[in-house]
Amino acid sequence: MMSSSDAGKTWSPPQGRLPEGILGPIKDKPVMLADGTLLCGSSTEGTGAWRVHIEKTRDLGKTWSTSTPLNDGRTIGAIQPTILVHHDPDSIQILCRARQGKIYESWSKDAGQTWSEMLPTPLPNPNSGIDAVQLRDGRSLVVYNHTPRGRSPLNVAVSEDGKSWKTGPALETEPGEYSYPAVIQASDGLIHITYTWKREKVRHVMIDPAKLTAGAEIRP
Repeated sequence: MMSSSDAGKTWSPPQGRLPEGILGPIKDKPVMLADGTLLCGSSTEGTGAWRVHIEKTRDLGKTWSTSTPLNDGRTIGAIQPTILVHHDPDSIQILCRARQGKIYESWSKDAGQTWSEMLPTPLPNPNSGIDAVQLRDGRSLVVYNHTPRGRSPLNVAVSEDGKSWKTGPALETEPGEYSYPAVIQASDGLIHITYTWKREKVRHVMIDPAKLTAGAEIRP
């Protein structure tokens, strides 16, 4: 772990390492709950089986616990979960990259203690990375490739409840590879998105949530 006391300008030396068997967040950012619990969406890719699990720490990394895998790894092969905490703070959703052609989801109704069966959403996924963020206005936003194959286009979708998704802006539509998005809502209130641009550069896009309008509902 490294820490910063000046908004990321400088950083402390690395301290220790994660315990054996704890991997930390895989690709997507962790989320801190109201009680101080840090949830990390984690996953493994060993021996052809892709499995998701959730790790958490209540003391900023001194001690850890981990869930059992949330999928069997073969019937549903999923990795790299991104976390959404909904209006009810006990209602937490993960969205996962998957091999089965859709973004898959699982829900917890008890603040991450237990999780539902992993099921497909209406959002396509060509086995590519995604990221999501819960906006301050209550909407959920996900950045993903809306295509059954390849990594173009790169799109935004928004939801009022995490279940029904509507189209947002297309970030990229030209041929190429646009992948590994990351998204936050910063202290300035703007949505900040970064992603790889044709494997040559990293592009940074800003969206004003007040101007973010939803289009048609995305159906399976």
